[in-house]
Amino acid sequence: MNKQKLINNIQVKKSFLCVGLDSDINKIPPHLLSSEDPIFEFNKEIIDATLPYTIAYKPNLAFYESKGWQGLLSLEKTVAYLHSKKDRPFIIADAKRGDIGNTSTQYALSFFGNANEDLNFDAVTVAPYMGEDSVKPFLAFENKWVILLALTSNKGADDFQLLTANGKRLFEHVLETSKRWGNENNMMYVVGATKAEMLKDIRKIVPDNFLLIPGIGAQGGSLDAVVKYGMNKDCGLLVNASRSIIYASKNTDFALKASEEAAMMQKEMAAYL
Repeated sequence: MNKQKLINNIQVKKSFLCVGLDSDINKIPPHLLSSEDPIFEFNKEIIDATLPYTIAYKPNLAFYESKGWQGLLSLEKTVAYLHSKKDRPFIIADAKRGDIGNTSTQYALSFFGNANEDLNFDAVTVAPYMGEDSVKPFLAFENKWVILLALTSNKGADDFQLLTANGKRLFEHVLETSKRWGNENNMMYVVGATKAEMLKDIRKIVPDNFLLIPGIGAQGGSLDAVVKYGMNKDCGLLVNASRSIIYASKNTDFALKASEEAAMMQKEMAAYL
């Protein structure tokens, strides 16, 4: 999906909501456990319930890879189901890959390669620690996106990301250096909502790139602060909510409750747009 199509979807739905499919077999409603593929059935109902209010979905691969081939099958079915929708959303593989160039090439092929149609994502999250040759293989595909980790919302982010060298914090070096690798049409950045006060500084470096913002909802990030400091002329935001939506209920009404949570967020987002 190219940038203009993504912007159009935001304008049509008046939403910049991304739903994280962190689908844990230990947390899904018990009545689904008797189905042939509980994780896919859970994802399918969540997607159907939230798609009217959502422009993107972000399966977290850890929740699928940890279940072996059955988990990967659930993931493939989920991605295929998203592709089957007439109103197809933006699909992000939350994989946080990052390795030497030839290995990154294989990772890129696994998410973007034409031979792997069952796992055909629009974007993948990538760790920048190993530098340019670990990232550029993902940028070789037309209308595909790298979402580079810049400033994350976890407590341990302070261990490295805020370290200062030559008067700049490490995440600022990441932003400035990576601008030589990609551009606003194929590179986004992860910035945690709990670091919203730093979005003003981030926008000085990458004013036109999209930002993927986790941390709204269960993690306590402020949508108002994210919009205030992070929104640009194209919106430029994909705000992710996972647990607060997909686990809004553990009962048979889980899809309805997820729909209500997504609708509430979309209504708030529409006011900002």
